[in-house]
Amino acid sequence: MVKKNACVFISGSGTNLKALIKSSRNYNFPINIKYIVSNTKKATGLRFARLYKIPYVLINLKNNLKTEQLFKELKKHNISIICLAGYMKVLKKKFIQRFKNKIINIHPSLLPKHKGLDTFNRVLKAKEKITGCTVHYVTDKLDSGKIILTKKINILPGDDNAKLKIKVQNQEYKAYSEAIYSIYR
Repeated sequence: MVKKNACVFISGSGTNLKALIKSSRNYNFPINIKYIVSNTKKATGLRFARLYKIPYVLINLKNNLKTEQLFKELKKHNISIICLAGYMKVLKKKFIQRFKNKIINIHPSLLPKHKGLDTFNRVLKAKEKITGCTVHYVTDKLDSGKIILTKKINILPGDDNAKLKIKVQNQEYKAYSEAIYSIYR
């Protein structure tokens, strides 16, 4: 099997990155993670880049010169797909257009409900009975691209933000890999 080269964008702890790296070590998984991008040096997920010896870069994509440098790096690494995994910045329209249908994201709700930030709080305030996560293609409209896959969880009476986050993240670790399998089937 010829695997596709992937780049993962992160901003935080990198737990979805870690799950994707683990999946990518499987012979049958369709991607290899060849490059990691973070918008902050405070992203603790960069430890996985160092641990697994995956090249990474810290870059602020608000700067057009930096964006062009990133395009060159992605081309150099022959990147076929970009996975946003806890990347907390909105990508520029130009960037999204350049990689149309090649950028995917995981969001901690059942889209189209609860787009954007502060998801768990909003889910609880809406008194939802079910929530989950969604893997979708990235478009220039926030959390609005074509849905690839969803995973659902029940919200129990004692669930708070912290409990909900753990339950949803456990589904995210499975969902992202399953979505990538489905893309390259």
